[in-house]
Amino acid sequence: MLKILIVAGTRPNFVKVAPLLAEMRRRPGVLPILVHTGQHFDREMSGCFLEELRIPAPDFFLRPRPSASVREMTPDLCDVMRSERPDVVLVVGDVNSTLAGAEAAASLEIPVAHVEAGLRSFDATMPEEANRIATDALSSLLFASEPSAVANLVAEGHPPESIFLAGNVMIDALAEFLGAARRSTVLERLGLAERKGAASRYVLATLHRAATVDNPTVLRRVWGALEAVAAEAPVVFPAHPRTRARLRNCGLGGLSSPGPGIHLTGPLPYLDFVRLESAAALVMTDSGGVQEETTAMLVPCLTLRNNTERPITVHEGTNHIAGLDPDGIIAAARRALRGDLKTGRIPRFWDGRSARRIVSTICSRYGARREPAPSDFRIPSQAAPAAALC
Repeated sequence: MLKILIVAGTRPNFVKVAPLLAEMRRRPGVLPILVHTGQHFDREMSGCFLEELRIPAPDFFLRPRPSASVREMTPDLCDVMRSERPDVVLVVGDVNSTLAGAEAAASLEIPVAHVEAGLRSFDATMPEEANRIATDALSSLLFASEPSAVANLVAEGHPPESIFLAGNVMIDALAEFLGAARRSTVLERLGLAERKGAASRYVLATLHRAATVDNPTVLRRVWGALEAVAAEAPVVFPAHPRTRARLRNCGLGGLSSPGPGIHLTGPLPYLDFVRLESAAALVMTDSGGVQEETTAMLVPCLTLRNNTERPITVHEGTNHIAGLDPDGIIAAARRALRGDLKTGRIPRFWDGRSARRIVSTICSRYGARREPAPSDFRIPSQAAPAAALC
């Protein structure tokens, strides 16, 4: 029996873990063990995602710790790994839970597989960038979601035999649950639905990264840009708890009075959020995962940052880096609402089969039942255009 211990702790982690867990559970001889670190722990940030993504109750739920450091999480993860003795530890993404899982496994000499390896913003001020680099350094299997990530890993000296271009597991989840998301009533509940089920014209916006929301000056400038965009089309803004707190601290209004044309809500369940993404005229975000989801659905996206660790969403997808200057954001949003931004295409291997490729490779490398690893996801040739997921 191949025991794979999976570490997850945040909403984006759960989206990535869902297809991996489903693939593992389909395979005889594979025993997945899910550890929830508690980084996101309440119902709106965790529970509803687990239910909608059909993720079974975690085998281990560490104590709730919304702002825990890697150092605080690692000892508890070591205890679980000592008791379970997994053959491999799988971590996803770039949050503190990711690095804590990798550090715990490495300290116990357990192989680490990192899903979303090699992504780089080349911005040393981002906490996530340090987590990505350190996690990759501790990993034996590096599963990249785009060619730039493969190139980054090769340039950093990682052994080529440890690097696999597996595709994007977030898109696996999107492909699996998009049909259910289309049945969401969130448009009706927010007053965004027109007759015959069509959506009215609106913009979806999210902000949560420290560089955007923790600096009051930056947050006020970006919020001013959103207010200007809201004069062109209603802006729906599902607020992460940290963002909601920062908005209050900046005097920018609460849920009842966020500003003219801005509809501020709490965090939304996964299916509601995907429905809003799919029907939006434009999405404005600082989230890496949202950049990927909008590319897969061919929805125009403006990234409210000066960089992205997912350049394929810009080079091939629908994403445009708008920066943090209000005038630039407003101008880019107006172009998008006029339909002047590029349409994009879906990258190669964002095909709903990434989890299969990843689990097959782990089984080939560490499993008792040794199966050949798929040969179709090494460094790819130029991606061909593909149809949108919706």
